[in-house]
Amino acid sequence: MIKLKEEAYLKAKEVLQSCTKNTGFYASGLKGGYEATWARDSMITSFGASLVGEEFKTPFKKSLELLAKWQTPKGQIPNCVGSYNIDRRSDKTYNSIDSSLWFVYGHYIYAQAYKDHSLMEKQKNNIARAIIWLKYQDPNEDHLLSQLPTMDWQDAFPHKYGNVINTQAIYHGVLKLVGRKKEAEHLKKVVNGDREAYLKLYDPKLGYYLPWNWKNHDGDREQEEWFDSLGNILAILTGLAKKEQAQKIIKHIQKEKINKPFPLKAIWPPIKKGDKEWHSYFDKCDARTPFEYLNGGIWPFIGGFYVAALVKMGELKKAETELKNLAKANLQAFDISKKVKGRIKGKYEFNEWLHGKTGKPKGEPFQAWSAGTYIYAYECVKRKKAIYF
Repeated sequence: MIKLKEEAYLKAKEVLQSCTKNTGFYASGLKGGYEATWARDSMITSFGASLVGEEFKTPFKKSLELLAKWQTPKGQIPNCVGSYNIDRRSDKTYNSIDSSLWFVYGHYIYAQAYKDHSLMEKQKNNIARAIIWLKYQDPNEDHLLSQLPTMDWQDAFPHKYGNVINTQAIYHGVLKLVGRKKEAEHLKKVVNGDREAYLKLYDPKLGYYLPWNWKNHDGDREQEEWFDSLGNILAILTGLAKKEQAQKIIKHIQKEKINKPFPLKAIWPPIKKGDKEWHSYFDKCDARTPFEYLNGGIWPFIGGFYVAALVKMGELKKAETELKNLAKANLQAFDISKKVKGRIKGKYEFNEWLHGKTGKPKGEPFQAWSAGTYIYAYECVKRKKAIYF
């Protein structure tokens, strides 16, 4: 009988096949879902898609080519290409900072996975322009990237601005990839408080990185202290976090049960109406209810990176256990038979997010990055290595 982890692996490949389109990877493989190519979704999906031979080489390449095609004259990579949302009156959206970061990452993964540098050579000017655009996102001239609210994957919730840990972590990885190791080391020292401590994001008392901070007004600092799971996990994977810091982050996750019932809740603790972090527009977004969507909901794609982080730290037994839990999470079927007209009715796995308490599937099923990062986590455990980091 096929084992659970292998069953999830095979189903993940099926999901990726459904997400493969003429223009690259769609975020969702079902009609009526996220029928477009997002920079972050397609590149994160490709972490795993690139590890199963050359089956998904073409959609990976086409995703990168599509994003490069619609790069702005200033160098920004689009957040999304595709007309899935007619309310936006555009088939291209921008206003994101991590799309340019993931675009650069994607080229290096593609070249390494397929031992093929031709695409990187072809689009070297696009890569260079994306990096230049990123360099200009530094209004304080402190070598950290700064952003406005809603400019990364947590697009509507929570509210954050200035120096965001998720962005700094990816940027640290990008700087190392492009050979700017001195800049990467400088960034690491600043974010960790080893120099220019007034800018630090790591909080030794909390034992993890703050989700964001900005200016200090005579000791009254603009910052919040909820736990950003993806930002902290990427800090471990890219090497932004030192060993002791990485251990404390994992300890915090396990102590607070952020990995329960499945890995991993997007933030912790959930933000409630009346909390100081609450903003009026939260009432209008899908995260207004605690333990749902971004507000403490479980996101399997973060769980995939979490498994990889455990592997990187040598916690192989824990990684095995969490991989099995992630398989269970992803194999839960979400019934969309009663959904809106035009959808493909049935029960589908690999959901976008799960309820933070019950673990029940929610959101959009047949999600590309849920499938891609499961394959990635599976291969990291199998090879005993945090691949690409």
